[in-house]
Amino acid sequence: MFDLALQAEPAATWTALAPAILLGLTGLVLLGIDTIRTDEASNALLAAVSAGGSLLAFGTAAWFLVAGTGQERTGGAISLYGDALVVDGMSLFFTLIFTIVTAMVAVASYDYLRDHEYRAEFYSLVLFAATGMTLLSMANSLATVFVSLELASLPSYALVAFLKNDKGSVEAGLKYFLIGAVSSAVFAFGISLVYAVTGSLVLGDVAAAVNAPEMAGVLGIGVLMMIGGFAFKTASVPFHFWAPEAYEGAPAPISAFLSSASKAAGFAVAFRVFVEAFPLGALPAGVDWVIAFQVLAVVTMTLGNFAAATQEKVKRMLAYSSIGHAGYALIGLAALTAGGPNGDVLGASMAHLLVYGFMNTGAFLFIALVEHWGVGRTFEDYNGLASTAPIAAVAMTVFMFSLAGLPPFGGFLSKYALFYSAIEAGFWWLAAVGAINSALSLFYYSRVVKAMWIESPSGDFEIQSRPVGLYAAVIFAGLGTLLLLPAFGPVIETAQTVAATLF
Repeated sequence: MFDLALQAEPAATWTALAPAILLGLTGLVLLGIDTIRTDEASNALLAAVSAGGSLLAFGTAAWFLVAGTGQERTGGAISLYGDALVVDGMSLFFTLIFTIVTAMVAVASYDYLRDHEYRAEFYSLVLFAATGMTLLSMANSLATVFVSLELASLPSYALVAFLKNDKGSVEAGLKYFLIGAVSSAVFAFGISLVYAVTGSLVLGDVAAAVNAPEMAGVLGIGVLMMIGGFAFKTASVPFHFWAPEAYEGAPAPISAFLSSASKAAGFAVAFRVFVEAFPLGALPAGVDWVIAFQVLAVVTMTLGNFAAATQEKVKRMLAYSSIGHAGYALIGLAALTAGGPNGDVLGASMAHLLVYGFMNTGAFLFIALVEHWGVGRTFEDYNGLASTAPIAAVAMTVFMFSLAGLPPFGGFLSKYALFYSAIEAGFWWLAAVGAINSALSLFYYSRVVKAMWIESPSGDFEIQSRPVGLYAAVIFAGLGTLLLLPAFGPVIETAQTVAATLF
């Protein structure tokens, strides 16, 4: 009834933004709490408010998605503020990813931040970044895309450099900021060129005006520069070089947040912008963004996996592996054709990003747990860890095998659906490259499992504490990765249904 009311009463359509509003308000509440209460005990309250606000936003988005809000069966997408924002099935699906990752990061940060200052600022920046990501998935204007992108990026720069006494964290934050500023400038210039050709920033109006052959050259340059901006946000080659530095130097929960939620946000806006603003079959000759994404997909997944295979630090290995997974997700754009099964392809990529949100976040949070114990960063430092922390080691094993795409874990079905949809669309070679890279990834993922379960510890090590927040977040991510296996049918069906409405 609620979703029907949204359609029937125009004055109430703003309530469709409830997930984003809840995230933003939670960030403001955190700052208010810090103003009123500054004692040490407030850490638990801050973590609880952060996780509670995120879960409330998650529940609202899930309710809207199940009820059909913004979908065809209830009247179609809900447009707001002169078509600057749109709430539909795809935006709600991606909001589920942002909010659940934010909740896991907030719970894990309870223990991680126990001995740090500026905790309220940390939690509020995470919530504000999540707000920007949610708005990115709803952006229906290139102007809104740019503003939302900056809202998601600016808090991220500060979060990467949060460990002010850690030289690596500060250096990573500075590099991330400088490269991000350059990419934002390139992206903004690309938007200006598209506006010069089409005279509009709203995606639907851009699509109606892109077929002018006399401006094909300017349009092509603008599209190419926008691809560069999206490639930076998703850590795709050749704009990936900030990611290993940022992920390694940042606090481990923020590495999880950026590599999962931020990456998904980049894909959410890329899917909408290129599918709706530059529709296949309506572009002038010489402007073919699908070929660009095909090259990006192959190079990104290959370079990411080969680079990950040469690393000796577990956190840096995961950073490069996240680049490889960006290449897999790019298949959602690289395998599109005019009149092809585009909804299936794009939906499979969305489903993979959801599964990836659990398994990759869990892997980085396990690293946060290990850092909390004072274990080293190399593979050898993980030797025999299963004998002292078996439950956490089991969860990490689930994450590693799922990231590699082995059955019976969630990552296997999501990769299978993605590669199968690429074959259905006629791009069997994309699926072949993805399968080969997945086989290669098993080598370096299994190194972690081997170190924990098979290798003998190099010295005496005893766990001094069992951090409740970190353990809860890691186990929750592990259960989510496992439960997505039997629940993958409804997930992929929902993703492909909402993706098909874009075409």
